[in-house]
Amino acid sequence: MKQLINIYCDESCHLQNDDEKVMVLGAVYCPANEKEDIFNRLKEIKTKHNLVPKKPKSESDNRAYYELKWNKISNSKLEYFLDVVNYFFDNDHISFRVLVVPDKSKIDYQKYNHTHDTFYYKMYFSMLKVILKPDHAHNIFIDIKDTRSTEKVHKLEKVLRNDQYDYSKEIIKKVQQVRSHEVELIELADLLTGAMAYIHRAKTTSEAKGKVIELIKKRSKYSLQKSTLIQEKKFNIFIWDAERNKNLL
Repeated sequence: MKQLINIYCDESCHLQNDDEKVMVLGAVYCPANEKEDIFNRLKEIKTKHNLVPKKPKSESDNRAYYELKWNKISNSKLEYFLDVVNYFFDNDHISFRVLVVPDKSKIDYQKYNHTHDTFYYKMYFSMLKVILKPDHAHNIFIDIKDTRSTEKVHKLEKVLRNDQYDYSKEIIKKVQQVRSHEVELIELADLLTGAMAYIHRAKTTSEAKGKVIELIKKRSKYSLQKSTLIQEKKFNIFIWDAERNKNLL
């Protein structure tokens, strides 16, 4: 039986006209049989920092559930986020892959016979293809971002299956939408993807976010500004360039 890998995806600045130059697509992944232990440990870290680890089911329960997201980083919660980053690097079962488009405004879609949508799917595949292995099975979970999420999931599933000749669904078991507050590893993907978007947008507005990025640099031993070797397993970075990566268009 093939080993089953769960892949949790997030995206930042992915829309064509969002007034942001960069586009960042990221994925956290792990063996499916490790998922529950990882979920529980991430919840324990929240509890350690007096944060509610699960959204209350009852409307009468007014406790404030705390979602692990890049945009939530603040000085008051900094130690929590540093603990999460250290946990990610200390756990050998969790990996991260990210693709960064440094300036999507400079992409000549007409030259390569693309629309922004077709480019988006090409980039998503380029991000995922390093993770997908023909001798493994994969579940892919994507955070619900906008009203077109369902359409995008179906299209991405078709693109991935066609490329892998996976018509019997042996390599890609499913591509499924989820809500980030329901899935701890989607939240972790948001944190790491957000960090990469922040550094490539050259933001320096938050001291707390700067400290999280410095810890990621220290633990990964990368500047986060350049591509890593494709064999990098823990924190794999691909900085996409239209001229150098013409074969991906």
